[in-house]
Amino acid sequence: MLFICSLMSAQNAKLTVTVSGLKNSTGIVKVGLYNSEGTFLQTVYKSLSSEIKNNEAEVTFTNLPAGEYAISTYHDENNNGKLDKNMMGIPSEDYAASNNAKGFMGPPAYKDAKFVIDKDSKIEIKL
Repeated sequence: MLFICSLMSAQNAKLTVTVSGLKNSTGIVKVGLYNSEGTFLQTVYKSLSSEIKNNEAEVTFTNLPAGEYAISTYHDENNNGKLDKNMMGIPSEDYAASNNAKGFMGPPAYKDAKFVIDKDSKIEIKL
């Protein structure tokens, strides 16, 4: 029984995400975890939010199967649950992606933001 439990725990990982570089501590930080290119920035696999302390936020995703993932995060300054955009559709709240991936004239691509999880991991994303 102990052997089965240790096998099960070895298959799932924990991912701690630190979001730094926030310009203030107003609102919350939302973090979306995606598990495929087809769902990136469309359908979140898991999402968490965190209060901001000292211009930094941290969330921990648990029970993640080994695999490829990408993260999108934003500073929800007015805490309305969405990434606010201006009249032209350009985000008016700070946002970022894993690997600090940047898009050209749009959001970052999955191929630039993806990373592999096969054990407990920590990553930092700078806004």
